[in-house]
Amino acid sequence: MPATLPDTTTRPDSTPVQQRSIVEGRLLVLTAIVMSALTLRVAVTAFSPLAERIGADIGYSTAIVGVFGMIPTAMFALSGLLTPVLVDRLGLERTALTAMLMAGLGMLIRATVGGTGELLLCSALALAGMGIGNVVIPPLVKRYFPDRLAVISSLYITMVQLGTVVPALIAVPVAQSHGWRISLGLWALLGFAAAIPWLIVLRDRRGRHKVDTTALPGAAAEPRGKAWRSPMAWGMAGMFGMTSLTTYAIFAWLPKILAEAGASDAFGGTMVGLFALVGLVSALTAPTMVARFRNPFPIVVLFAAFFFIAFAGLLIAPMSAPVLWVVILGLGPSTFPMALTLINLRTRTAQGSAALSGFTQGVGYAVACLGPLLFGMLHTATGGWLAPFAMLSVAVLVLLAGAWQACKPRMLEDALRGERPARRR
Repeated sequence: MPATLPDTTTRPDSTPVQQRSIVEGRLLVLTAIVMSALTLRVAVTAFSPLAERIGADIGYSTAIVGVFGMIPTAMFALSGLLTPVLVDRLGLERTALTAMLMAGLGMLIRATVGGTGELLLCSALALAGMGIGNVVIPPLVKRYFPDRLAVISSLYITMVQLGTVVPALIAVPVAQSHGWRISLGLWALLGFAAAIPWLIVLRDRRGRHKVDTTALPGAAAEPRGKAWRSPMAWGMAGMFGMTSLTTYAIFAWLPKILAEAGASDAFGGTMVGLFALVGLVSALTAPTMVARFRNPFPIVVLFAAFFFIAFAGLLIAPMSAPVLWVVILGLGPSTFPMALTLINLRTRTAQGSAALSGFTQGVGYAVACLGPLLFGMLHTATGGWLAPFAMLSVAVLVLLAGAWQACKPRMLEDALRGERPARRR
């Protein structure tokens, strides 16, 4: 079992008033984290089922749908690279508040526009806010819950998954009854609601001593150097990026794979829903699992094996046991919540977590942009699925190489200072 990080809210020199205020602050921040996590995907999955309906109304072509499909990963990548700069200037909490306001404002305005350019711009604004939220939540967990990293990580990653599934399920029914603008715009309320607890957190901190619960005894206040100098950071980016690349490719092309094998469109959509549902189960279990091991690389190998088994099944006999293949396939991306949890398990401070989170997600999402595009290009060029699945198999091998570095029991701050990691007692 990993050593438990000290809970600095129970130090002997803390007064009862200080302890009470810290506990209350943690509960408020937990509420803010949960609400923010729910917001982090809604702009994507609320739009996708309505893309053709919206296009028919405001007049954009099918090709533009592909542009909308690339905006999320592009904005997440850009946000990953820029968020550490925002954190340095604004602090974690103000950055989270800014992210939620951007998400809410972008989703609200895009539901009112009448042109393709404005829709793209407002979608980019909303997704940039969500991308900033992606990066800033792990270090916030690190700051306020250093003694509950696995549990809180499971909670917020589960909320991200719920925010992915629910909008997709209700987008079309709401659009049919109230119009696509209502269906698209109602999620802005969630973004603005998530901003409220951050406002309260910032108000309560005014004029009070800031208690930093991030550092282990003897840890430096912040990492000396940049995350890109660490092999561990590159490994983490590879693990995260290849998981995201594979996942986005499957989301985009699984219905087509099954349709060419003889399945109906409805069945293909159901299988995509099942794939997402298995991901929800992974979000609940993977963070706790990874926290129990000093080096969780063998778990990554297991999930990589699930990828390979599912690829073979979908390639050789897709309709012989499609539900089984999709369930096995859905277990592979458990490396996504593992990577998010490792960001905090491999850093000592919130500053280190922010740096590692920004680098991992910035590089990872930039690479993930290519997944659906390359998969489709290979299918078009060869007329079959062997080459696309070969590409995904190479991606999983890269994932394993990255995980080999990311899972080693060492801290980012130590690596940047050129120190060897201390042995766990």
